[in-house]
Amino acid sequence: MLFAHDTEVSLTAAVRLVNSASDPDTLVTIADLDDFYTEFEYTGRRDGDMSELEEVRQLRHELREMLTGERDDAAEIVNRMLAQAGAVPRLVRHNCWDWHVHAVDPEAALPTRMAVETAMAMIELIRADEMSRLGVCAGQACDGVVLDLSRNRSRKFCSTACGNRVAVAHYRARRGS
Repeated sequence: MLFAHDTEVSLTAAVRLVNSASDPDTLVTIADLDDFYTEFEYTGRRDGDMSELEEVRQLRHELREMLTGERDDAAEIVNRMLAQAGAVPRLVRHNCWDWHVHAVDPEAALPTRMAVETAMAMIELIRADEMSRLGVCAGQACDGVVLDLSRNRSRKFCSTACGNRVAVAHYRARRGS
């Protein structure tokens, strides 16, 4: 494991959230947000309304900027997000998670908690000078974000589907099809 479990989960959730804006958008209903919330084991307040969904959807642009930016630019975004949220890191333990860091109250709005959890995870990447673990998909006409947690840093595609499309295209080019 390169990073603490909660760091990896937060980064994975942020990448999935950013990539949900791709065509087709996969975060369009409250049920989609419910599934996302459950999959990434968020805790705390949930309003479960269209306003919350829209705020989460709007967060995607800023997260993308942070995840794909240069190290210094990402650090500025992290600092801004943490300051706006009034983040105060503290150790917590809940459900099946052992001690880990939360930096906002569990009653803060979900988009705020998502932003702060992502910013806290980005601190680890920035401090370790591991921004190369993030990038943009190598698939043609794809701008999905890639999180590469592999030991050999070999991940190039945002999804298996993008990787398969490229492999098929290369195969067809070799076969003259």
